[in-house]
Amino acid sequence: MPERKSETVLIALLAALEAARPAGASLARNVVLPQSIPGAGAMILRDGDPGQPEVTLSPRAYHYEHRAEVDLLIDRAPGARDAAFDALVRAVGAAVAADRTLGGLCDWVEGEAPAPLALAIEGAEGLKAATIELVLHYSTADPLV
Repeated sequence: MPERKSETVLIALLAALEAARPAGASLARNVVLPQSIPGAGAMILRDGDPGQPEVTLSPRAYHYEHRAEVDLLIDRAPGARDAAFDALVRAVGAAVAADRTLGGLCDWVEGEAPAPLALAIEGAEGLKAATIELVLHYSTADPLV
């Protein structure tokens, strides 16, 4: 049985992020925060919320603005942290810009600017983290398929 439309879109998004991922950075989907973060950082795709669709009739279609999230995490010394963080943000931007329809699965994909924050970690210099929201615009004939 084929995946639901939302699952197919998320798999395509993960593949796009993988293609743009900086060397040495990790990429995962829907995992808890890792115990250790590679020097180039970590990216975690979260499925997010498809929200309530707009529905059109004749033919019946459900139009979503699905808000997926990409968590970015950097654990480096303050001097190198900002450059590594910027590389992750640019990688997400490159993944989206490379194909804003994810191979025709979406009408449009757009990202929202991250709001970085510093996380204090006991016994470490701290993490720099942010979440980038990606809005996936797509339609399906049935929200369960």
